Amino acid sequence: MPGSAKAMTACTVGGLVLVTAYSVALGSNGWLWFGWVVLGLLTVGIVVSRA
Repeated sequence: MPGSAKAMTACTVGGLVLVTAYSVALGSNGWLWFGWVVLGLLTVGIVVSRA
């Protein structure tokens, strides 16, 4: 996996941690989860295209 795909994966995992922490602390926000899903799909697309 090239460096850009690793960085994107790290950002996606970090985003999941942040969104989960926000949801636990302040309540769920649908837009945050939607944004994370879009980021996850972009990451999957990058990883698949690089493989």
